[in-house]
Amino acid sequence: MKFKINRGHFSNGLQQVLNVVGSKATMPILSNVLIEADGETISLTTTNLDLGICAKIKANVETPGAITLPVKRLATIVKELPNSDVKVEASANHQVKIASGGSNFKIMGIDREEFPALPEFSDDRSFTIEQGVLAGMIKSVAYAQSSDETRYMLNGVYFNFVEASEDAESGKLSLVATDGRRLAKIDNDMDVGDGMSGSLILPAKTVSELIRLLDKGETLKIAFNDRRVAFQIHTKDEDDGFVGDIHLVSKVVEGNYPNYQQVIPKETHQRIKVERELFLQAIHRAALVTTDKSNSVKIQISSNLMELSASSPDFGESHESLAIDYSGPDLQVAFNPSFLMDPLKSLSKDEIFFELKDEVSPGVFKTLESFLCVIMPVRMT
Repeated sequence: MKFKINRGHFSNGLQQVLNVVGSKATMPILSNVLIEADGETISLTTTNLDLGICAKIKANVETPGAITLPVKRLATIVKELPNSDVKVEASANHQVKIASGGSNFKIMGIDREEFPALPEFSDDRSFTIEQGVLAGMIKSVAYAQSSDETRYMLNGVYFNFVEASEDAESGKLSLVATDGRRLAKIDNDMDVGDGMSGSLILPAKTVSELIRLLDKGETLKIAFNDRRVAFQIHTKDEDDGFVGDIHLVSKVVEGNYPNYQQVIPKETHQRIKVERELFLQAIHRAALVTTDKSNSVKIQISSNLMELSASSPDFGESHESLAIDYSGPDLQVAFNPSFLMDPLKSLSKDEIFFELKDEVSPGVFKTLESFLCVIMPVRMT
């Protein structure tokens, strides 16, 4: 194997596949990147057996071939090379020479035969969506995933593809995340063909990788079966070195997602329109005196006024007031401030609706677009 490549393109490609490799790989080969050179491209592949990624980069290939190299060390070396031109040549004993300007390195690799191949699967169930749309949807719900490993089915985002029916003229994709104390859900219309309905739980690690990758172009394709899901991320034809698609393949979380519809209140008695940014800032300021032991913000609502307050024995008290358009009965309820701020930070719309019933019922954030976030209250002392 022998090729010449632009240092920036090489470095960029390695950065895209680096995150998949864990700090404690169970086998030496899982710390390596598979480099395959052919035609006018090299492909870079890494995997941790649960998650795998492949990216193709422009290169001038003199001799096709393949080798695996330690990805973290390689990425560090390529980033530090002095010239924009890099020459890479592998010899029969798996030693790889890397040359750029006056810098020369020799690195020991491992035979490509030991590298586990990324799984292939058919397009039986596949969908296309705009990258920006999916990125916005994931960010709207991902903060509500559980990190409690004993509730592993909640350690991810639930994707539900629903075909059109008598009740709904068009198909849709729903994304849901919950940790048992809050639940976030967002819907988006989507063309889901007859018999194509299906669902999967995308693991939290894959969720964060996907968010990181979803700015490379305009569309992506999702294909899945009972055990795995693949994302084909179409890249822009710009001078970033990428050629074609970035391919991300992941195991799904096995098991059935809980019936989240039971958590969504059928009715909330009071609806208040709030300015997202103003409300977020007021909660943030009110929460500045909270501690781990006293971690709640109380919201009091009266005629055209919302008051937020918090207190802790260690720091003292805070009080914020906001003018609102409200003429219903007086209400007071307390929430964990982070649970209030997370959905407000993730949304981009300025106009948000906050729905309340009483001090023991959940609060609900909604937008006019089919987003909602249910938050369990904190008992007031």
